[in-house]
Amino acid sequence: MASDDRTVSFEPERFETIQVDISDHVCRVTLDRPEVLNAFNDQMRQEIRSTWRALRAMDEARVVVVTAAGEKAFCVGVDRSDPLVALEGAGDKLYGTSNNYMYDDPGDDIGPKACDLWKPVITAVNGICCAGAFYLVAESDIIIAAENATFFDPHVTYGMAAVYEPMKLVPRMPLGEVLRLALVGNHERMTAQTAQRVGLVSEVVPLAELQDAADRLARIIASQPPDAVQGTLRAIWAASDMGRLDALAMAPSILTTGTSVDALAEGQATFSAGKRIEPRLR
Repeated sequence: MASDDRTVSFEPERFETIQVDISDHVCRVTLDRPEVLNAFNDQMRQEIRSTWRALRAMDEARVVVVTAAGEKAFCVGVDRSDPLVALEGAGDKLYGTSNNYMYDDPGDDIGPKACDLWKPVITAVNGICCAGAFYLVAESDIIIAAENATFFDPHVTYGMAAVYEPMKLVPRMPLGEVLRLALVGNHERMTAQTAQRVGLVSEVVPLAELQDAADRLARIIASQPPDAVQGTLRAIWAASDMGRLDALAMAPSILTTGTSVDALAEGQATFSAGKRIEPRLR
């Protein structure tokens, strides 16, 4: 990376590439560069990173909803016009590295998990989602998509190996689907319906209903005890990232940390009182 500055302060009112709003325990993050299909430059990278880092200590934000401005694209990855994140364009050196043994990944801190944020992230994909967008999508917890959303990875078409993005997608999709997505490059796009069928996306809705669908999920999650939610989140990601026995070895500490005595007592009292939630079917 040409820039070593990864410490942008959290001042969302001064952000230029994303919008951040927090209300009713929900933080809404909107990628806001529709003129370049919400491609991320170094400034967006830093603003996203500072948001993830700040949210770790903000108890008022219990869940995050990520979407993007415009109706055409969610994000098309790296903005190649930005010299701080784009290919050098000279010789075989990538991303400002000094030689082939030292490599700075321009999207390594776009994802919430890479920034150690363990609050639920719901991503609402409102159009084209490709290449470096998967840094963010693959580290989301719930992904929903508009009917017009498409997913693809053009790296190989333009002469670059697709490496980090498919690596991050492997736990979320069948291996054959990841291979197909990465190897056909720009010649095929996965529809929102196919993405749902293979498990990347959990719900597909009309574009006009996308934000409401994301907000509905966010409000439900935010209404529940945050320690229990975050403990559950951490346990599931541990099971995905680690072997079964290693994850189970962590389970007791996650369980005790994520269980609030007061919240548990309140839940038991509600259950004993006979109150039941009328669930939505999907």
